[in-house]
Amino acid sequence: MSRVTIGGLADQLGLSKASVSYALNGQPGVSDETRRRVLELATSLGWHPSSSARALSRSRTDAIGIVLRRDPELLGSEPYYMSLLAGVESVLAETGKSLLLRMVGASTRDEVATYRRWSAEGRVDGVMLFDLVDGDERPPLLDELGMAYVVHGANPEVAPGRVLTYDIVHDTQLIVDHLASLGHHRILHIAGPAEFVHEANRREVLDELGARAGIRATHRHNDYSMEAGESAALAELGADAGITAIVTSSDLLALGASAALRSLGRSDVAVVSWDDSLLCRIVSPAITALDRFPEEQGARSTRVLLEVLLGLGPTETLARPSELVVRRTSVAI
Repeated sequence: MSRVTIGGLADQLGLSKASVSYALNGQPGVSDETRRRVLELATSLGWHPSSSARALSRSRTDAIGIVLRRDPELLGSEPYYMSLLAGVESVLAETGKSLLLRMVGASTRDEVATYRRWSAEGRVDGVMLFDLVDGDERPPLLDELGMAYVVHGANPEVAPGRVLTYDIVHDTQLIVDHLASLGHHRILHIAGPAEFVHEANRREVLDELGARAGIRATHRHNDYSMEAGESAALAELGADAGITAIVTSSDLLALGASAALRSLGRSDVAVVSWDDSLLCRIVSPAITALDRFPEEQGARSTRVLLEVLLGLGPTETLARPSELVVRRTSVAI
């Protein structure tokens, strides 16, 4: 008879591996009915928990940590992260776990120091990483510290089994096809910090797919503030009259670009944001944007981390495909 595994039980019951583990180990996070179904099947198949798994469970703090390199005063103005954190909390609330959140400005040194302190004090069971850079020191540091982690929005090879990754080609193709259908050939790409891997990837793929569609992009890297989007749009539109569309890496950058267009009296320039939010819907004119479902993806990243903590094996998770929401800034030429 083959060995009964948590994964096998989950497949038979149509449940997540984390839910099965909670049920088997008497942890909160599942209903009484779900716990009964899991235990009945496990008993019938002769499943027995390992002593190492029980020991690991007893040593838990029941908290996960997130360190964001963001100014604490600005976090509330970033709808993407607010939605993502809502998704994280929704899963943690179901499982009786808590979130320890720290914001450290732009300092990598302060972020690394936070992980070292958390490890030394035993404050969290694992952490979630964002905004990877080339040669990022955080994954090897966490491996050295023996701290579990997952990476949100990165290539699978960064941390096999511990990544939620977006399909950047799919996302970029949606934008390129849309702008090409509107007749645009010269665009301004207002991006986030150049050192972020996801920004470098967006730039590379936008150039490649744009060239196939006869679109040439000018790239400008900034922080993610509305002020940065406005100043970049004003400068580049003033320097290049041939630009007919603006693509931004965030909703706040898109709001800034739209403000610049209003101040210039320009209604002939299209705007597309890589992130959607309530801000894109209520501003006038409403901004075309990619809905990347941040709340759902925050929840999925959290489930991946919980499965890593439960020792349930590698999990490669591709984020739900983004959808382009077309609004009034989709201006044709």
